[in-house]
Amino acid sequence: MPLPLPSAPRHRTHSRTIVLEGWKRDDGLWDIEGRLTDRKDHDYLLASGLRAKGDAVHDMRVRVTIDADFTIVDAVAAIDAVPYPGCEAIAPSYRKLIGLNLTRGFRQRVGEMFGAVAGCSHLTELLSSLPTAAIQTFAGEQRDTEMSDGGKPFQLDRCHALDTSGATVRRYYPRWYAGESNPTVPSKGKENA
Repeated sequence: MPLPLPSAPRHRTHSRTIVLEGWKRDDGLWDIEGRLTDRKDHDYLLASGLRAKGDAVHDMRVRVTIDADFTIVDAVAAIDAVPYPGCEAIAPSYRKLIGLNLTRGFRQRVGEMFGAVAGCSHLTELLSSLPTAAIQTFAGEQRDTEMSDGGKPFQLDRCHALDTSGATVRRYYPRWYAGESNPTVPSKGKENA
């Protein structure tokens, strides 16, 4: 469903593009890559000089290599376009991601490690998308109804639709359903009277 039409005439002035890709490596590890690019739809005068319309104000990339448990075993950042000289100097600091786990407190830990002047706000923001990109990268590698160790699927209780007390889990993940035994939610194909 598209957004409703805007309530006033408008013209775009800024575009941010975030691209996330997951790669299965031949060595059994996984690469999750992210790229953030900001562009203006007009000439943009910064204290550091003029950025021409369409030229990247920010163009930054990060790659983390993870194992099957979502633990980062390698990390690298690259900064190709910045508004001010010196921004790119922080890229090597992102090697500190090695050892973190994307599914265990990752976003909080990244905020603690790279908040304010300890990091680049744009790279740090980009990192916040990596956990769900990694999960989607792993999707299809095993049945989504259980973890490889037989435990509860990772995605359950992590979003509204997959609340273990809800109708979706009752229908698609009955083993993990924790709601009422006879909820008033209609079954598929049946109408309420």
